[in-house]
Amino acid sequence: MVQGTTSDAGKSTLVAGLARVLARRGMRIAPFKPQNMALNSAVTADGGEIGRAQALQALAAGVEPHTDFNPVLLKPSSDIGAQVIIHGKVHAQLSARDYHEYKPVAMQAVMASWQRLVRDFEGVLVEGAGSPAEINLRDRDIANMGFAEVADVPVILIADIDKGGVFAHLVGTMALLSESERARVLGFVINRFRGDIGLLQSGLDWLEARTGLPVFGVLPYLHGLFLDAEDAIDGSQSSGGQTRLRAISPVLPRVSNHTDLDPLRLHPEVDFSWVGPGQPVPPADLVVLPGSKSVINDLAWLRQQGWDAYLQRHLRYGGKVLGLCGGYQMLGHWVRDPHGMEGEPGQTQGLGWLDLDTTLERNKHLRQVAGSLTLTPARLNGYEIHLGVTTGEALTRPLVRLDDGRADGAISEDGLVAGTYVHGLMDHPEALAAVLSWAGMAEAVTEDIGARREADLDRLADAIESHLDLGRLLQASSSHPHSPRE
Repeated sequence: MVQGTTSDAGKSTLVAGLARVLARRGMRIAPFKPQNMALNSAVTADGGEIGRAQALQALAAGVEPHTDFNPVLLKPSSDIGAQVIIHGKVHAQLSARDYHEYKPVAMQAVMASWQRLVRDFEGVLVEGAGSPAEINLRDRDIANMGFAEVADVPVILIADIDKGGVFAHLVGTMALLSESERARVLGFVINRFRGDIGLLQSGLDWLEARTGLPVFGVLPYLHGLFLDAEDAIDGSQSSGGQTRLRAISPVLPRVSNHTDLDPLRLHPEVDFSWVGPGQPVPPADLVVLPGSKSVINDLAWLRQQGWDAYLQRHLRYGGKVLGLCGGYQMLGHWVRDPHGMEGEPGQTQGLGWLDLDTTLERNKHLRQVAGSLTLTPARLNGYEIHLGVTTGEALTRPLVRLDDGRADGAISEDGLVAGTYVHGLMDHPEALAAVLSWAGMAEAVTEDIGARREADLDRLADAIESHLDLGRLLQASSSHPHSPRE
């Protein structure tokens, strides 16, 4: 099990890299995160929903994503509440306090998935969540040492040196663990190092002497590494090339599946920017309204931030607007939530640029899809994750025709506004080129986000093989008294 001293220490990255390393060595490996809290999710082969990071780790391991890889997924809908997804399906909307009481039941789902994975795979790489030293969350913990103790698995700790304080993070974390928890820690990995490794050696020696545990390796800072973000928005942009199109997207308070925008962010000819609260909205050729876990509330936020007036000017001068999932729903006349699926029951007027209405219903639509854009006969692959049922005249001008015979999305009569429920719309290079052409950039450089993802997973695996003592790590794991036995 990989646990981190902080959020974003590199747990997801290390698990993905180790999965690719072991898969290249011919092992059948499964990733596993007992509990994940994220608004970026993916649809599995068995028709459920898991964290996007576990889908990436499955890709790294060369296996199909499965709901057992992330049996408990929490999708925050407010600062104190979240949608609780168990084995890929919505279970309930719970407050933080109510979920704390529910954890023993959630642990049963976690252990059922764990037992199946241990039975069916040669190895399982487990990812923790946040930090195991969060004292207020120790009671009934199912995400870190609480799981490790019940499943009886060994642990390695990873810390991010780029943020500073790496030795305090590691030693402090160990100090806050119980005796039995400390006994299952094999050693440490230090992540995102840049500089002269010789200047770090005295610190590594001190750490090993202080804790009695080895440092298995120091991973370098891999500049430009592209891996799907678990939750936090990556504001970095691609470098090189000449800007031929400007694209922007608002950072909604409950933005979801923002990885949909990665193909634009990473394209060498696109100047893409996320626009946060209070920031001036710059001129653009294309505005993308992303997904949202709370469409009505995020619509109110857009209006408070002046985006409705901005978009009116943008469209008046011929700019294009693309809505994805929740952003698509915002483009219609009304969004109704009669059952309170994303907050208090109610309804709100949409932006009104597509002739359609949306009602949020209890059942979530989860499916992997393939099809073609109607802009041009460009292929696409993606997935649907949404509660809404959308109706209206605009649906007679769909944006997507799916291979299962369904039409999806809509295009306005003037061709300036479009929307769809399909996530991953621009991941396929043909679909990306078609969207860019519609937005005003003909003959764009072909970018294959899938090929880039695969190449960067191999790059990560190469770095792990070069900078981690994998032989020592695997030996320590297999010989540790807390290693699982058949």
